[in-house]
Amino acid sequence: MSIKAETRQQNNVEEVDSGELNAWRRGFTPQAEIWNGRLAMLGLSIALATLFVIRVSTTGMPAA
Repeated sequence: MSIKAETRQQNNVEEVDSGELNAWRRGFTPQAEIWNGRLAMLGLSIALATLFVIRVSTTGMPAA
C-alpha cells in the first residue's frame, strides 16, 4: 500500500465523543458491538467464577 493511500485512509477516521460511543443504540452499530463485547466478557467471567466455586465446594480443596 502506498503512503498516499495510507494517508487517505487515516484522514477518513472520525473521532467520536466518549458519550456517543457508550450510548445504548439498537441495530448493527459500533455502539451495539461495544456493548455486545462487554456483556459477553461479563457472562464469561460469571461462568468461570461459577465453575471455580463449584469445583472448590465439591472437592473441599482449592483448585491450584
